[in-house]
Amino acid sequence: MNDTPGIIYNDVKKCVDEVIQYVGKDITYCMSLALGKPILFINELYRRAKEDPEIKLKIITALALEKPKGHTDLEKRFLGPLSDRVFEGVLEFDYMLDFRAGKLSKNVEVLEFFCKAGGYLNSPEAQQNHLATNYTHASRDAMALGANVFGQLVGYQEIDGKTMYSMSCNTDVSIEAVKVLKEKRAQGDKVAIIGEANKNMPFMYGDAVMEADTYDIILQGPQYDYELFCPPKDPVALSDHMIGINVSTLIKDGGTIQVGIGALGDAIVSGLILRNEHNDVYREILQKTNIVTRYKKLIDEWGGTGVFQKGLYGSSEMFVDAFMQMYKSKILKRKVFDSIPLMKLINEGSLTAESIPSDIIEQLIEMKAIHSKLSEEDFSFLTKFGILKDGLTYQLGKIIDGGTEYATDMNDEKNLREMRVLLGKELRGGQVILGAFFVGPKAFYQALNDMSEEERKLFGMSGVEKVNQLYGGEELRTLQRKDARFVNTGMVVSLLGSIASDQLADGRVVSGIGGQYNFVAMGHALPDARVIMMVKSTKGSGKSLKSNIVFSYGHCSIPKHLRDIIVTEYGIADVRSKPEKQVIAEIINIADSRFQVQLLAQAKKAGKIPLDYEIPEEYRNNLPEKIASLLKPYQAHGVFQAFPFGTDLTETEIILGGALKGLKRLSNGSRFKLGTGVLLEFLRSVPESAHPFMERLSLEKPSSIKERIMRKLVIFALRNNQSLSNTRLPQIPTSDSKPIGS
Repeated sequence: MNDTPGIIYNDVKKCVDEVIQYVGKDITYCMSLALGKPILFINELYRRAKEDPEIKLKIITALALEKPKGHTDLEKRFLGPLSDRVFEGVLEFDYMLDFRAGKLSKNVEVLEFFCKAGGYLNSPEAQQNHLATNYTHASRDAMALGANVFGQLVGYQEIDGKTMYSMSCNTDVSIEAVKVLKEKRAQGDKVAIIGEANKNMPFMYGDAVMEADTYDIILQGPQYDYELFCPPKDPVALSDHMIGINVSTLIKDGGTIQVGIGALGDAIVSGLILRNEHNDVYREILQKTNIVTRYKKLIDEWGGTGVFQKGLYGSSEMFVDAFMQMYKSKILKRKVFDSIPLMKLINEGSLTAESIPSDIIEQLIEMKAIHSKLSEEDFSFLTKFGILKDGLTYQLGKIIDGGTEYATDMNDEKNLREMRVLLGKELRGGQVILGAFFVGPKAFYQALNDMSEEERKLFGMSGVEKVNQLYGGEELRTLQRKDARFVNTGMVVSLLGSIASDQLADGRVVSGIGGQYNFVAMGHALPDARVIMMVKSTKGSGKSLKSNIVFSYGHCSIPKHLRDIIVTEYGIADVRSKPEKQVIAEIINIADSRFQVQLLAQAKKAGKIPLDYEIPEEYRNNLPEKIASLLKPYQAHGVFQAFPFGTDLTETEIILGGALKGLKRLSNGSRFKLGTGVLLEFLRSVPESAHPFMERLSLEKPSSIKERIMRKLVIFALRNNQSLSNTRLPQIPTSDSKPIGS
């Protein structure tokens, strides 16, 4: 695009002018998903398309981050002030604002391969434009659709006197996209590659670091240092915590873990931290819930319940705050290195990251990792990983340490002994995680920015072609990802073990397949790995209560031949390498007991399980009340909290949020209870203790009948939610004679 790539602009209008002038008015623009979108560039490009109908703009991306706004008046009252506070300084995407308002310009088309769960369920346009593609194929498919402009948000800093750039939060598709676009340019295609540099973006290492000439134009200046999008955490329900405890027993010390964003990811890590920091309490819970007895063989072979002596390594497309919490708790501490011989020695116990043995040179020579006569290439390898100490040089076949020369022929025992004085103390260049993208709360970004450069280098970033699969580096990645547990979430599981994670039976896309299939396939390819699929046993409430375990379902994300381990709040089903009658029995054992009889009857009718089979007695009490009775007593001791790692919400907002969610459940499933409850509230005065909640929603002085009804709805919701929420709420009395908390 430019004679000299890497040119710095501070004028986004001039940048867009050059892009349009160079590639023309038929623009297929692809950009990073989630946090990595260059907001000012795409807003200007979209504005130009709105003004000029001759421009044909196709946007290919995923996971457009939007400030929560709410649909009903009550939701807007709750979310409005919260959004203004948490997202202060965060810019919005103009094309998404128009899309939500039904005003997207007719010459603009948006195609996404992943979205926030449920974000497009009621949008025919988004449903029709969904790209069903694996994460690892996203760049390929964007190129097949004619991508000619790419843009992303980047971080930057000075390194050795030179400004360097980092793909930071989105190496995922960006590394591959830039590479392929440059190949297209070499073949004569007109393409543009744009970076938007933001000082607030953590500067990440691994494969993320780039020079300025990676991009044709870099937008840089104070106006581009806007606040980063920081989604608040979802509350973790007791049932989520129970799933987390179940999963925590399947993670082996010294192994590898992948987890995702959201309540279930936080629940898993909360369980792992409990296991590591309060092991006596953790084991007590396992005993009371009967987990260690039911699944002893599985846990002994594939998991563990002890503290993490060796620690875990993270291999996850999404580097989420949960990994940061594991790092702070000294669980995420197993370092891996980009060296096959070093990983072999580490895995067999002959080498550790923290201590270099005196015979390391002999071991490496025996493995043929280095030559017995050390070459300059061997010297570079040994110094790169810290096997030889800093400050050494290689000259004319000798190693120089200050004024002392050391011979490099290790066939001579004397030379070999002398070489030991040059050994380093610990290995260098290790990483505790390899991720492909990240997004998280403000505290997560701040923690990364506050780290020293050396510490931040522990958190490597790379593309999904490396993170999500083994291809292209099978031997090294297999060694690094030993004892891997790939933990993913599904919506619905069939009795035969197939999983629906991204789409409903009627064809509507809920989110997208993302990298789930890749990790499942990798979990079956690695000999010591397991795939763990988490599914909440039910959805809805009251009359709308449904089982997420069904006999069959009209969509499948992960087929039954890739079934492995399925976890609900009621237990663990190990269904790999088992016949279908046993698979069905195992899965029914972890279903909600209100649906077990029906599920078993369907299986018998289909001839998939013996007619005389009965559900074991110990699995017939799978009910929410049982989980509550087991876990609630521990909440007084700080365990199983709704926000185990903190939240941007105030205490009032936490309580209101839980109450309003409960209200929504009632409106969908128990309208009679809702109606009678609200009518009863009209016979009561407003409790004094409810005033902070009314003030937060601007309902303390209702000015209309509508506002009076909303106020009574909220009071009923607060009162009703006391028995359902796992947050510590003030007591709302059934009589107006006593205030909250009396």
